[in-house]
Amino acid sequence: MNPYQAAGVDTAAGDLAVELMKSAVRRTHGPEVLGGVGGFAGLFDAAAFKAYDKPLLATSTDGVGTKVAIAQAIDKHDTIGQDLVGMVVDDIVVVGARPLFMTDYIACGKVFPERIADIVRGIAEGCSATGTALVGGETAEHPGLLGVNDYDVAGAATGVVEADRVLGAERVRDGDVVLALASSGLHSNGYSLVRHIVAGSGIQYGDNAADFGTTWGEALLEPTRLYTLPLLRLITETGDAVHSLSHVTGGGIAANLARVLPQGTWVEVDRSTWSPSPVFRVLADLGGLELEATEGTWNLGIGFLAVVASDKAEAAASALSREGIATWQVGVVHTGDRPADGHWEQGAKGVDGGAVRLVGAYADHTAR
Repeated sequence: MNPYQAAGVDTAAGDLAVELMKSAVRRTHGPEVLGGVGGFAGLFDAAAFKAYDKPLLATSTDGVGTKVAIAQAIDKHDTIGQDLVGMVVDDIVVVGARPLFMTDYIACGKVFPERIADIVRGIAEGCSATGTALVGGETAEHPGLLGVNDYDVAGAATGVVEADRVLGAERVRDGDVVLALASSGLHSNGYSLVRHIVAGSGIQYGDNAADFGTTWGEALLEPTRLYTLPLLRLITETGDAVHSLSHVTGGGIAANLARVLPQGTWVEVDRSTWSPSPVFRVLADLGGLELEATEGTWNLGIGFLAVVASDKAEAAASALSREGIATWQVGVVHTGDRPADGHWEQGAKGVDGGAVRLVGAYADHTAR
């Protein structure tokens, strides 16, 4: 045994993990990717930028968060990769950019090759589904810092958009319609609250969840929906109809929408236009919480928001619905004085944007 292996780092296991994931990674490569798998750096041919008048690069980085603890608890690791792609790549499309390539980083207490390969295969499948090349990554073994079965994942991606096609608050106008795009469930935010509720209820992740027809762990690992390609097609097909987009992640619906609205505008999001799916209702009930109390933590059934021109809203909603994403109107952008009563979210994450609040009561269980 070499000294490094005696210290707890198994480089041979890492090499095996790479062999197991190679084919999945290669499937994300088009002719723009040079050098294949295993180099110190990924190479991507940027010659296509010559077709742009003023190409702007867009970049994003993120992780999956404590959702990985549930994957570890039930030893199911093949969906976490899609979650990572959703958290990283779907942030890039918010500005109207097309993703180009992504890299990933997995830190673990011990390399189990099949487990690492499962994670990376999921990342590769998510990359394929979003038109993104997975050009590199790193698996780092940290014995003594992380437990044997512990790991965390993170990634970064880069995309490109023509300068005069960037989406954002400056395009938003009075009377624009706000469309909601349905989520597949919790996505990858608010899992510290989820795990707190589950632990406080005495539930084990392997227990049967009658409300969902699966185990608790399987229900809570429902992967994040990927919106990139449907949104890019919508942007292309509807011309200037899409003015701004918001990825509903940490902070919830109101805060994330406020970030992509201009100062001086406001939107009331009508709760009665949809019914949060059972996973939100069941967890809230278990935690003794009203759904409204979780609005700053969970997406409550809305994974993305699109601010579109009012005369194109119906066509945009229909186009997204044909892509398999339920889409509906939740509000309208207003300028001028807003109602003084109640609490408003005014911008977020350092962005002094518009003001948003949720109003009304959620629809019953039989509604959307």
